[in-house]
Amino acid sequence: MDYTYLYLFIIVLAVALYVRRHRRLQHAHAQELKQSLAAGLGEPPSLHPVINPSRCIGSGSCARACPEEALGVVNGKAVLKNGSACIGHGACLSACPVEAITLVFGTEKRGIDIPHVSPEFETNVPGIYIAGELGGMGLIRKAAEQGRQAMDAIRRRANGSHDLDVLIVGCGPAGLSAGLAAIHHKLRYRLIEQEDSLGGAVYHYPRNKIAMTAPVQLALVGKVKFGEVSKEQLLEFWQDVVKRTGLQVSFRERLVGIERSGDGFDVQTEHGRFSCRSVLLAMGRRGTPRKLDVPGEEASKVVYRLVDAEQYRGQHVLVVGGGDSALEAAIALAGQPGTTVTLSYRSAAFARVKAKNRDRLEEMRQSGALQVLLSSTVKGIEQRQVNVEHEGRTLALPNQAVIVCAGGELPTPLLRKVGIQFETKFGTR
Repeated sequence: MDYTYLYLFIIVLAVALYVRRHRRLQHAHAQELKQSLAAGLGEPPSLHPVINPSRCIGSGSCARACPEEALGVVNGKAVLKNGSACIGHGACLSACPVEAITLVFGTEKRGIDIPHVSPEFETNVPGIYIAGELGGMGLIRKAAEQGRQAMDAIRRRANGSHDLDVLIVGCGPAGLSAGLAAIHHKLRYRLIEQEDSLGGAVYHYPRNKIAMTAPVQLALVGKVKFGEVSKEQLLEFWQDVVKRTGLQVSFRERLVGIERSGDGFDVQTEHGRFSCRSVLLAMGRRGTPRKLDVPGEEASKVVYRLVDAEQYRGQHVLVVGGGDSALEAAIALAGQPGTTVTLSYRSAAFARVKAKNRDRLEEMRQSGALQVLLSSTVKGIEQRQVNVEHEGRTLALPNQAVIVCAGGELPTPLLRKVGIQFETKFGTR
């Protein structure tokens, strides 16, 4: 029996199904791009891909490699369909089969300040080094390498005339790697982190997000071959490394100021003043969480990001903010059994948020799943309640947790005050 026509039919059917699926996917990506631009979400916050259309073959490999789903394929070419979601990890760069992607800082409309650093990651101010995300490097592997390499240079400056050889600011990949290198070089170090958890920006990634896909060299640990690893696996690994190596981390300690003093620096943190020979700034570009500055905000029940909605099951929760992170937090919390959620926002309407978040929030508000208080202001936080001013009256809301999603304040002014020079990048490397 001749099966030629049957085989031909199967091949034609497979191709037709592929083309149909590809067209549907491109149409969906085009709609997402349109909605993103309409909502003002087209501008990426940091390092991001630029696609060369003359080289791009529209394979979609970059889109599949992007955990944030920021990339898509429209009209046969890759596009950054949601710039605000891109965090600059660069997985798309290595995934592209034809080298059509370049990673750049800033755009023609929105510049990004990147500090000047030497090949050893020293700024124009001798003794102050920058590694990782603040210097524009969002890749976990590269940030870790920068932290280790910067410490190699810092150890040559140590002279024993200060309280510390180095103060390391930030406990993300660069800071953790630098801390391990400080132990390896037997330096007197202090590693501070303004939040209560290690991992830096990785800690804020969504659940099960692929966080690293390449090996990294760490002092005391050696070469770590991860392949693909989830956020949870990576954080667990780092926690184990901290435990095994004895790396000391001072959590909830924020950098307040740096002043030149002799051949070193006087550094002020929230826990005290220290003299140090060198400073390594390894903090992220998320900045210091913007606070409400209201009575009671120092309570432990107040946090500045939502990590796991399930931990708030059955509680009364107030979410403060009007961006996507606030809306997404409120929506996730409202989906937990027995959780009462109120979203407070100082403006009269939500601007620059994804349409799907706005629509979903409105659906849940109308169904009674959560309460939305626009044009409202938090006036005080107490043990069992929060006081919110709304429409000329103060509401006393039962409360067990407050999640503030009001953005962050970049450390650029503090660093400029020390004399660190920055270059504003407009879509360049």
